[in-house]
Amino acid sequence: MSSFTRRVLFFLFFVSGFSSLVYQVVWTRMAFASFGIITPVLSVVLSVFMLGLAIGSWGGGRWIGPLTARTGRSAAFFYAGAELAIGLGAFVVPRIFAVGEKVLLASGETDSFGYLTLSALVLAVSILPWCVCMGTTFPFMMAYIREQERDQTRSFSFLYLANVLGAMSGTLLAAVVCIELLGFQHTLWEAAAGNFVIAFISVCLGLSQPPATTLAGTPATPTGSSQAAVAPTPLGGTADGMIKWILFSTGFIAMAMEVVWTRAFTPVLKTQVYSFAAIVFTYLGATFIGSWWYRRGGRGVQPTSWHLLIPVLAFTAFLPAVLNSPSIVRESHLLGVPDGLSVFVLLGSIVPFCALLGYLTPGLVDEIAGGNPAQAGQAYALNVLGCILGPLVACYVLLPQVSERFALVILSLPFLFFCFQLRRRFSRLLNRTWPVVLGLTLAWSVLGTEDFEGRLHRRYDAITRRDYTATVLSFIQDRQPRLLVNGIGMTMLTPVTKFMVHLPLAFHAGPSETALVICFGMGTSYRSAMSWNLDATAVELVPSVTRAFGFYYADAARFVQATNGHIITDDGRRFLNRTANKYDVIVVDPPPPVEAAGSSLLYSRDFYELAKQHLKPGGILQMWYPGTPYEDTCQAAIRSMWESFPYLRCFPSVQGWGVHMLGSMAPIPTLNADTLAARMPESARRDLLEWEYQADAPTYLSRVLKHEYLVSDCLNSNTAVQVTDDAPYNEYYLLRRLLRQKEK
Repeated sequence: MSSFTRRVLFFLFFVSGFSSLVYQVVWTRMAFASFGIITPVLSVVLSVFMLGLAIGSWGGGRWIGPLTARTGRSAAFFYAGAELAIGLGAFVVPRIFAVGEKVLLASGETDSFGYLTLSALVLAVSILPWCVCMGTTFPFMMAYIREQERDQTRSFSFLYLANVLGAMSGTLLAAVVCIELLGFQHTLWEAAAGNFVIAFISVCLGLSQPPATTLAGTPATPTGSSQAAVAPTPLGGTADGMIKWILFSTGFIAMAMEVVWTRAFTPVLKTQVYSFAAIVFTYLGATFIGSWWYRRGGRGVQPTSWHLLIPVLAFTAFLPAVLNSPSIVRESHLLGVPDGLSVFVLLGSIVPFCALLGYLTPGLVDEIAGGNPAQAGQAYALNVLGCILGPLVACYVLLPQVSERFALVILSLPFLFFCFQLRRRFSRLLNRTWPVVLGLTLAWSVLGTEDFEGRLHRRYDAITRRDYTATVLSFIQDRQPRLLVNGIGMTMLTPVTKFMVHLPLAFHAGPSETALVICFGMGTSYRSAMSWNLDATAVELVPSVTRAFGFYYADAARFVQATNGHIITDDGRRFLNRTANKYDVIVVDPPPPVEAAGSSLLYSRDFYELAKQHLKPGGILQMWYPGTPYEDTCQAAIRSMWESFPYLRCFPSVQGWGVHMLGSMAPIPTLNADTLAARMPESARRDLLEWEYQADAPTYLSRVLKHEYLVSDCLNSNTAVQVTDDAPYNEYYLLRRLLRQKEK
């Protein structure tokens, strides 16, 4: 092939990798909106994504030879067809998600076995076909390269390098630029346009350069070299078997670790969409460096000496567990800006491991396949098969049972086994050093360091609760109870959470019979709703959060056992979609921070449209925003609510921070504090004043009422400043803030 054709192929796989990661990012976010913001949804999306790649890689390697032989067409045409099909997925998948969401409404709560099983099936049906097409791209393009250069034995690593670079760019640009400027739908269309361009160029390649041979699936013998020169290095007759086990294991461990890293690094990286994007970008960037190193020849390290890298890989696998320690990185269990140096240390801890994987994966596939598309497809499929199982095991087996640090240690142990199996190929010096170095590293990971959870247990009488969704910590610090979910402070015992309920119920005209609380937290709002002697329902996403209710309130059992109370484990939006009930008041307290990934699903105009369908005539929706109306994100939330409800009132909180937004389809009367207090039953007034000993109910309520915000003053002049499902204004903000700082 000419150098121009090589550059074209590199470009094609760069764009293909870019589009694939855009799909993964956007489809995952859309899956959250349809099936709930829970870890299993993320794990299933990752696993189904990888399952499709495995099937496509394995099947594509088997199919492409017979297809080109039977049709007499270049493999470039079949590659074009695969890319065309992938592009169509950008338009089809969102529609399948919408249908699947409706199908699953009758399958129970999100923590039920039926829902978890059926949601996984629906996700598989939704995205698997397009991921299979993605998996075929490697063997299809390798077959095209074999048509042009029959002595090419390292085509997989060439394409892998371009694909990883494109994936890395797709992750960065999707999170920082595309979604913020274009929204989810148009970002998908942009990725689809890339696939369609690839398909067009590939057809042109097939027409302009007819295949040199139709035997694309036959093994090649490089010109000017012996077959022995490219055969896998013998390893006691078991080289191929060992390579396959390593390919499977590295895929399994890497993807399982990615899930664990996401949870383990949360106290430092926080929960913004950019946090997960930073992990994926670092993972792919390091992988690209390793792949580039392999393509450059490793600076003297021969590809056949891969076994020497296994002890180094084992050592680097322990680094995230060792470096994610309060003695090395700083965290804030309450809200705050991530510490830059700590972020650098944590992300840097995964770079050596990922770079070595980037070297080993294409190197081992090249070695076992020798450029043969069928063998490369099978070898890569094994690696991807591990990628399928890894996230599922991490989510459902490891994280519900052990801490993130011990999960990382457990996942690193298989590399010690490989070192033992390969010891006969090591030099005498290496055999003397690797058991000592890795043994000390293992011991230090288990005994010599601690994680944030361990430090909390050492300092406080903390209680840990785990489930498939999160690690929940309850403890008392400076006489103040704390609730941490994956290391992030959720709430505190504050009268603000009482006002979230008492304010809308007091304004509600007529008798209040039903109330819905979305986001349980410490249970304060639910408990306050029960004080009105009505039928109260609370919806919480994380099962362990509701189980911690008794830690914060000694009388929690009474509210849990009450016949007029219902605590449901589900995603708030999904619950509203699957219930026919209507409520006098709906109270929403989205999890902090405002920029948290998925938080826009409770601040969006689409959510408000759904919520008002579940309000009785004259019903009120209370939405809490932990900021001031002078922030553009608060203005975006207010406008979204203002365009959904004809009547909207906004009040500052009793403690001077945060905004209570009350929306209704009926006028919300202007009432003074005395009238509102008179509407409250005695039990509700006692609850309101539970932590206030120096005021009566009217005086306490007046602290909020007298500082009411005018809605007209809270709306941004730019009508585009609002939150929708397609354009989550509060989540994707980085580019906007960077440009604003530049203007200053």
